[in-house]
Amino acid sequence: MKSHYRVVVIGGGVVGASVLYHLAKEGWSDVCLIERSVLTAGSSWHAAGGFHALNADPNIAGLQAYTIDLLSEIEKESGQSVGMHMTGGMTLAGTPDRWEWLQSAYRTFQSIGIEDVHLITPEEAGELCPIMSTHGILGGMWAEREGYIDTTGTVHAYAGAAKKRGAQVIEHNRVLELNQTAEGWEVVTEKGTITCEHVVNAAGLWAKQVGRMAGIELPVSPLNHHYLITDTIPEIAALDKEMPLVVDLEGFTYMRQDQKGLLLGIYEIDHQHWMMDGAPWEYGFELQQEDPDRIENELTLGFQRYPVLQEAGIKSWVNGAFTFSPDGNPLVGPVRGKPGYWCACAVMAGFLQGGGVGKSLAEWIVHGEPEADVFGMDVARYGDFAENKEFIRQTTGQFYTRRFVMTYPNEQLPAGRPLKMAPAYSDMTAAGARWGASWGLELPLYFAPSEDFEEKPTLKRSNAFPLVAEECKAVRETAGLLDISGFSRFEVTGPGAEAWLDHLLASKLPAPGRAKLAPMLAPDGRLKGDLTVFNWGDGTWWIMGSYYLREWHMRWFHDHMGDGVTVRDISDATVGFGVSGPNARKIVEKLTDGPIAELPFMGCGTFDIGLYRCKVGRLSVAGELGYEIHCSAAEHIGLRRILLEAGADLGLREVGFNALLSLRLEKSFGIWSAEFTQGYTPAQTGMDRWIAWDKPDFIGKEAAQAERDSGGPSTHIVTIEIDAADADASGFEPVWQNGKRVGFVTSGGYGHTTGKSLAMAMLDQSATTEGTQLTVHIVGAERPAKVIAPSPYDPSGKAMRA
Repeated sequence: MKSHYRVVVIGGGVVGASVLYHLAKEGWSDVCLIERSVLTAGSSWHAAGGFHALNADPNIAGLQAYTIDLLSEIEKESGQSVGMHMTGGMTLAGTPDRWEWLQSAYRTFQSIGIEDVHLITPEEAGELCPIMSTHGILGGMWAEREGYIDTTGTVHAYAGAAKKRGAQVIEHNRVLELNQTAEGWEVVTEKGTITCEHVVNAAGLWAKQVGRMAGIELPVSPLNHHYLITDTIPEIAALDKEMPLVVDLEGFTYMRQDQKGLLLGIYEIDHQHWMMDGAPWEYGFELQQEDPDRIENELTLGFQRYPVLQEAGIKSWVNGAFTFSPDGNPLVGPVRGKPGYWCACAVMAGFLQGGGVGKSLAEWIVHGEPEADVFGMDVARYGDFAENKEFIRQTTGQFYTRRFVMTYPNEQLPAGRPLKMAPAYSDMTAAGARWGASWGLELPLYFAPSEDFEEKPTLKRSNAFPLVAEECKAVRETAGLLDISGFSRFEVTGPGAEAWLDHLLASKLPAPGRAKLAPMLAPDGRLKGDLTVFNWGDGTWWIMGSYYLREWHMRWFHDHMGDGVTVRDISDATVGFGVSGPNARKIVEKLTDGPIAELPFMGCGTFDIGLYRCKVGRLSVAGELGYEIHCSAAEHIGLRRILLEAGADLGLREVGFNALLSLRLEKSFGIWSAEFTQGYTPAQTGMDRWIAWDKPDFIGKEAAQAERDSGGPSTHIVTIEIDAADADASGFEPVWQNGKRVGFVTSGGYGHTTGKSLAMAMLDQSATTEGTQLTVHIVGAERPAKVIAPSPYDPSGKAMRA
């Protein structure tokens, strides 16, 4: 062991070994892995070792596909067998909704280029797995590249390949302390102290403690997980082929062959947390006592699905802990305010996702950004609110319990809610608001006519569809009132504020009293934000963006901070309402004697609105004449009240974010995580029209110019109209032209004003011409579509500039 390394990886499981390998593959050989015991002594040794294609986040599914490809490579490179059994696998559906969802998921895989999957009938499922009962199965999805590996062998293969590239593995050496230094980190271990530039927390069951060593409270918790392994089963021993991996979603089980018997794993409804503050340091190769009574219902379903189990002996039980995050996805990336500290935690499916996590994190450390859009596993998708132990208990438990439970796009889950509420939450609830959650904050989705109304979970248009239509009609014809607490607000001040913003943002900065749309780029030219910047004219600037990106954006600001600049996140202290529609000006004029009628489109200023001194911007995501009125949190209730009173005779009604989705689609306005992501460039998304190319310098200028001067991107966002029936596109549905896949939907919904099912899509440049005939799969069904001109509602923008 040396006294200094460039990177120290803490944790000898599959994730830590993968990070070490990928760092060495990137050419950083001066790296080491420190393990308190021996490699695999945590969750890795007792993992079931299955790998499969399915994931709800297509970006993570892509990283899983990378991991599957990588396994054979590290086997060759290391000389260590990973024990790969490429048996193929199937995911089963036993309800009509699940079958529709599986058909939709199949099309999503096509969208992201995973071609080795196809749908199968119950009869085909029975032929592929003859020991299985097909009773109740409506269909399934078959994937060629599914199966299982030897978990211990795989960890040693990653580590062995890393060592061949110059990395070092140090076992039997627990980390005792982490101390931040001017140059990086001091890692105090049982065998001595190491200094390094970067430290990676890949500690698995001990991630909580290793986080706390650096003053970080990670939202993770271990939960126990059962599987059983049978003795030899004669029916399996007699077969001339190996059984495929099978996921029975309605049965809460997964199955694979184990020698001549079966391994049956359970995701039980009655979950059980274990050691929420982290595993004991001496823990390693132990297991918890099996608890068949707790998983009795799921076991019964498993034994019904595989009747051979009813006569089989059980050779062994495994009841061991795995670490989960609130949404089940990994926690990866840098932590704000802790330069050189990196997370690679909560990788619940380590043997499936470990390769992708290692690749992305190594790229991040070495190059400053990962190649893929990894926001779905970025540690910055959570904030301080997620550090609460009860929040962690509820949300991780909910994820585990619902691992195989059908979740609908319009379904609102209860764990950890309500957590953060705008001050007028109770009044809006009394008015019929139905709520969703964003980064812990309750957001109004729509307003229901009675307490008895309940939206029914569905993959198609729900019974709330006509309610949203009425809200859209109000915005277009009279006026709508939207709680805009669910946007982020950053206050930027100081003598260096203007220069810093000018370098940070790719657009020109607005003049005093004006606002401007502002793309923010990474050095490689990809997007880092679709923001709105306000110049209040008194030396104070605001940046507004997506509420759920608060920590992500603050980390970016912090990492690119300039001299003489102060950035404050005021998102919870400053809230407000938006008034949009033809009568918006008349309503706001009733409440002020200031010159608000003179405020131009994209203008901003300070006005007295009733008793409240508010910051007002004239803009609207709905594409109508609109005002965003910002007040202090203490004034939120009163501001709502006076706005409703002023608009009572002008048709003002409260609306939710579901209506805003429809309204913005009719204007072809993109949103983050759909049309705009860190995987896209401004030219792909149309954000390049806001770039000030004549600025001397801004982050990402060189890369953006190179793309522009090389002829532009090969794909581009367009608006399409779909001949839909009872369902609309939502995202990642494949788009076809004459049987060839030419792109995918980024987001979609129903345009209640235009009466059309609309979507925005990322298409090959050859398919972006207006009028191009296409087809799109909506909930698995292929529907006709065509490219239309942007902004199908009010394309000239007269309404919002009125």
